[in-house]
Amino acid sequence: MTRCMSDQLPVLSPAPTSHGADLPSQQWHAVEGTPSPLGVTSVEDEGAYNFALYSEFATHVALLLYSELDLSIPTYEYVLDPLANKTGRIWHCRVKAHTVPQARYYAYRVDGPRETTEGHRFDSQKVLLDPYARCVCFPTGFSRQAAREPGSNAGRTPLGLLAQECSYEWGDEGVPFHTSDLVIYELHVRGFTRHATSGVTSARRGTFMGIVEKIPYLKELGITAVELMPVTQQDPEEGSYWGYMPLSFFSPHHEYATEGKPLDALEEFRTMVKALHAAGIEVILDVVYNHTAEGDENGPTYSYRGVDNRTYYLLQDDRTRYRDDSRTGNTLNCAHPYVRKMILDSVRFWREEMRVDGFRFDLASIFTRNEDGTVNLHDPPVVAEISSAPELERIRLIAEAWDPASYQLGKSFPGISWLQWNGQFRDDVRAFVRGDPDMVPQLMTRLYGSCDLFPDDLPNSYRPYQSVNYVTCHDGFSLYDLVSYNQKHNEINGHDNRDGTDNNLSWNCGWEGNDDLPPQVLDLRKRQVKNLCCLLFLSNGTPMFSAGDEFVNTHKGNNNPYNQDNEISWLNWDLLNRNQDIFRFFKSMIAFRKSHPSIARSLYWRDDVHWYGLDGKPDLSHDSHTLAYCLHGSSHHDGDIYVMINGWWQDVTFTVQEGQAHEWCPVIDTGKPSPDDFRTAADHSNLQTGHYLVRERSIAVLVRG
Repeated sequence: MTRCMSDQLPVLSPAPTSHGADLPSQQWHAVEGTPSPLGVTSVEDEGAYNFALYSEFATHVALLLYSELDLSIPTYEYVLDPLANKTGRIWHCRVKAHTVPQARYYAYRVDGPRETTEGHRFDSQKVLLDPYARCVCFPTGFSRQAAREPGSNAGRTPLGLLAQECSYEWGDEGVPFHTSDLVIYELHVRGFTRHATSGVTSARRGTFMGIVEKIPYLKELGITAVELMPVTQQDPEEGSYWGYMPLSFFSPHHEYATEGKPLDALEEFRTMVKALHAAGIEVILDVVYNHTAEGDENGPTYSYRGVDNRTYYLLQDDRTRYRDDSRTGNTLNCAHPYVRKMILDSVRFWREEMRVDGFRFDLASIFTRNEDGTVNLHDPPVVAEISSAPELERIRLIAEAWDPASYQLGKSFPGISWLQWNGQFRDDVRAFVRGDPDMVPQLMTRLYGSCDLFPDDLPNSYRPYQSVNYVTCHDGFSLYDLVSYNQKHNEINGHDNRDGTDNNLSWNCGWEGNDDLPPQVLDLRKRQVKNLCCLLFLSNGTPMFSAGDEFVNTHKGNNNPYNQDNEISWLNWDLLNRNQDIFRFFKSMIAFRKSHPSIARSLYWRDDVHWYGLDGKPDLSHDSHTLAYCLHGSSHHDGDIYVMINGWWQDVTFTVQEGQAHEWCPVIDTGKPSPDDFRTAADHSNLQTGHYLVRERSIAVLVRG
């Protein structure tokens, strides 16, 4: 095989082979390096760096070290000898720091068979990023196109940062863990504070530190966990604003640091986590372990494809093309032992070194793929290993339990103890509030905790809190757009409006968009927003909503703004001032839920809930749009609540069917304007009669005790 090595470079001496067996055992590792841990690590007592790279099919590996002065030509090169520098399938070496005093960055060249029909895509001229790089540097000449073309990409490809970060002072503050008061707030690091109206210091807009400045706002709102959309290193030229095209699973995205420096990103991420913890807020990461930014067979070669294509990716039967179960161009081979190890090592890194409290696994059903692409629902190894790792016992594991080829929501997903995004809750609540027929039985099931999806019978005994209830998330319409558009408006994305789902279950309240909006339409939209909010926080399970929904932020009808790094996706904080009534309602509903722990239980409501209709039993007929129920809270040292839901487009009168009228106090009524839609304790006055008029498309809640 041809090795692309420069004769002008200082070539570090490879480890001795002929007399290596005569070295004292304690010196073997010091000379040859160790296969563990993978990546680069500092061996302080030896003043050395240890490098370890997995590649089953490589025949030649060279370590490249670069100085600050030139990121196109390596300052040092170490050609690994497979006899001394390879153990099993791992290539490794150890380099004394004093022999490479100018070294700051590193990468690899890897060569091997080039038969694409066998699944190999080695290119000896490609400079490759270490899959385990903790910090990623992009040279000024960085080019995605150079990575897509055959041949050298020197000076135009990302490199790993060699320097080890300093230890971080975490302090002794406790780590928050919430139960009945858990409320998850999904946000995008950049979009949350990037807009000029965010009120954040200019240099911190769109960064980890921008979130730190917004902690007082988060506390006022009342949320108790943030779920950050992907923060791992992305390809800055790929065009995916959301971040779901990961380049590295260990490095935080450099552009989320105030000055865009990789080491600063590590430091500032930790500072953000520490500050959120001090405020009692958990930190959950949305992680993408199902595909990478390298795309399909025509995509760029940055790392995995050039290091060991057959190991990292699922391939079609002809091995020249990738399986695309993720609909992003490629699918990680999660069934492979070393891919699983990489995933576990990444999870451990973010847990142990970055102190996050949980993970939301994007397209988690990919974890159930065997190496031939078939689905294993019995005991897929990566799910089993994450679930059983003792160091991960006290963290939240949340699955998006589907992929484009396999929907595994609820008991179908093999992570028995994991929480799951409940897309059925989203669809059923949207459909009921929109006014679809035959939705009352489904609404009852979602309010109850989705026992059909998470049954608590033996042998598995699921719990209702495993259902992450949501009406909106980053994917799809925002809450305001859900009640403002009948169709998606994604033309600006560049796909002729073909991207994004057409099944939005939305209703524009009689007027498409916001131009020349009649006041009565705006009033109805706000009422519908409050209805959706109310049902979310009255349901058993774990509530989650998307940042900006609490002040009706809009994406202007775009239900897939994945590539819109602009004001379409950034939160417009002027809307908070304009829509204080909606913000007040959200804040009040969160506080109401926290003050009534009987709503969010570890068990289903069972005999503590009684279901009613307008004046008798619940109407479960096809054309019914009304439902009432009484939830008794005495077993949770809580008062009782009586909920009346009118999804009909006419006013209706409910008969309160438990207790005496004077025992009940109206608290919530989405049919009334603010501030009467949510009464404070000082405003409470008891019912005078046992009848309560609920306005069209409105919800009312009474409390007792």
